[in-house]
Parts: sequence; C-alpha cells; structure tokens
Amino acid sequence: MVLPGVSERVISKWEAGGENATPRPVNQAALDTCLTRADPDAQARFSFLTQDSLVPAEAAAEQPPMIGESKVRHPNDASTMVKVEGSVFMSGPSNEPVWIPAYYIDVYPVTNAQYARFLEATGREAPQRWEDGKFPPGLDDHPVVFVTWRDAAAYAEWAGKSLPTSQQWEKAARGTRGTVYPWGDQTTPAKCNVRENGVGETTAVDCYQTGISPYGVYDLCGNTWEWCATESKPGRHELKGGSWTTPFERCTPSTFNDAAETRTTSSSPT
Repeated sequence: MVLPGVSERVISKWEAGGENATPRPVNQAALDTCLTRADPDAQARFSFLTQDSLVPAEAAAEQPPMIGESKVRHPNDASTMVKVEGSVFMSGPSNEPVWIPAYYIDVYPVTNAQYARFLEATGREAPQRWEDGKFPPGLDDHPVVFVTWRDAAAYAEWAGKSLPTSQQWEKAARGTRGTVYPWGDQTTPAKCNVRENGVGETTAVDCYQTGISPYGVYDLCGNTWEWCATESKPGRHELKGGSWTTPFERCTPSTFNDAAETRTTSSSPT
C-alpha cells in the first residue's frame, strides 16, 4: 500500500503499532482515501494488523446498533448468555421475513475449559488432539473443536440448554436488519478468524471484538464451525459460521452448510 506523501516507514510503524497507532490528521485523511481505493485483500491485511483502529470513521459508523442488553450467567456451565427478543428477522440468502420467539444464546462459543469440566463430569471421550484427556496448554479460552454433533448435543443437555436452531443462530448473527455479516455489510475478513488472515489456528473466543453481532455475540464468522439443532436430512444437521481454515466467502451467516452428525469436524457447540 502506498499513500501520497506518506513513507513506507510510517506505514510500517502504523502496522506495528496496532491499536495504539495515532496518525496526524493529515495522514489519517490520506489513509482514509487510500483505504477506500485499495483492493479487499489490502484492506483486510491493514485492518487486521492495526486491529481496525485506523479504518475510516465512515466504515465504523456503519456498524449496526447494539440491541442485545439482557445478559445472564447460566448456573450450570457459567456461560454468559444474551436474550434475543422475539421479532421478525431477515432469513437466508433471499432475506425472507421470519418470526422467531425470544430465546437466550451463548455470547461465546464453548471453550476448551468449559468442555473439560463436561468431560470430567460425564466421562465422555475427549476430542482428538487432546492428550490424556487434556486440551493443549494455553488454549483454555479457545473454542473446543473436533466435536461431533452428538458431542455438542450432549454438552448442551448436560448444561441444561439446547443447541440453537439454524434460524436462531442466524438471527443472533445478523440481527433484525438483515445485514450480511455480524458487523454489517462490509466485506472485512479482518474482523474474524478465517483462512485469508493466515492465523492458522483457533483464537480466544473474545479476540475479535469488532466482529461481534448486534446482540454482542462473538465468533459467528470464522474461528470454529458451530452445530445447530436443525436436521437437514436424517442423520445430518446444519452447522454455521465457518472456521479458521474456511474461506471468508463461505462464512456468511445466511449460507447453508450441513454435515453428518457423526462426523468429527472443527466444530463447536454454542
């Protein structure tokens, strides 16, 4: 990326500074102009490296208003849940109006630490890549992955909850306005953990704060596939959101995906 009147050294300094970078007003104006003209890959890379701190104010203003305020702590697995009020929302690629009654949904995907407590209480088999029934060190706040739909449903039952239907999941992701992504309509891969960002592994469930949905729910694009209660065919269930290995274009919340309930994927119950 080249900006008129701004050296490559300054741009590198901004990228290295991340969210702490503060350009002079004249440089910020030049940066805003350059970003609007840059190709999507350049925009995504710069947004990712600076943690969205230097994106144009106009883009930030397009973030849908937050509508999720009623949060509770679930007594069984200590997860934070938010209430999604009953209303019509725009569903699917065709934005069909659908009424969904009120429900609660987890703010974060189920973490390795939460899933470990479930395994200890039930004696259920640990996911692959766990050694001696323990998840890899330092990943306690990362989403649990490589679980089947049956694993996800068993966790939900143990916690006294249920998996969301695909429409409940989609409404939590898109809000009531029918935005394309949780954060709005901007095609911004840097707001989530997808293949294009090259992270190459899961991230903490509270990592992508600029990518939350209007209800304040995290990781509804990327990081880990999430199983839904909706059965697409006998023995198959829908799953949403994509993972850290998924191309951004496949992570759109309205996109249909399903898999066999016995398949072990990089999926996470919510």
